[in-house]
Amino acid sequence: MHDAVASDPMAHDHDACIAAAIDRVEARCRVAGLQLTPVRRRVLEILLEEHRALGAYGILDRLRAEGLGSQPPVAYRALDFLMKHGFVHRIETLNAFVACTTGANAAPEDPHMPAFLICRACRRVIETTVPTARGRLETAAEGAGFAIEHAVREAEGVCATCRRAS
Repeated sequence: MHDAVASDPMAHDHDACIAAAIDRVEARCRVAGLQLTPVRRRVLEILLEEHRALGAYGILDRLRAEGLGSQPPVAYRALDFLMKHGFVHRIETLNAFVACTTGANAAPEDPHMPAFLICRACRRVIETTVPTARGRLETAAEGAGFAIEHAVREAEGVCATCRRAS
């Protein structure tokens, strides 16, 4: 996420930010031969419009209001596609989803290792990158003969905006 966004979500041109992210996703879909359907695109836009995680039913409510679907599978199928291709992340702690902000610029063959900072006051989620160097967990797993396929890195605290407000 841009540094200005991380410290103040209103300190950037949000419309331009969303448009640029959608352009990057569309380009990656073209190169990979993926289909970014209108519903998938709208789900991504909804997540990009927020600076916090949204649950699947919150997304579904928006889709329903816009006439794009009213059944849970509509939202879940779109989210599955977006997660599979690295455009969206699931925030385990909140059972919710956020648009990827740090890996959107990465090449598909260059996966990033995100970490999520979750504000317990406003529920905003800040995505940041974590160095891919081997850490204690990876070393312990290797020693046990275990291959890590997915690790969740989430931390709860209070964001700068909420800290200033209190």
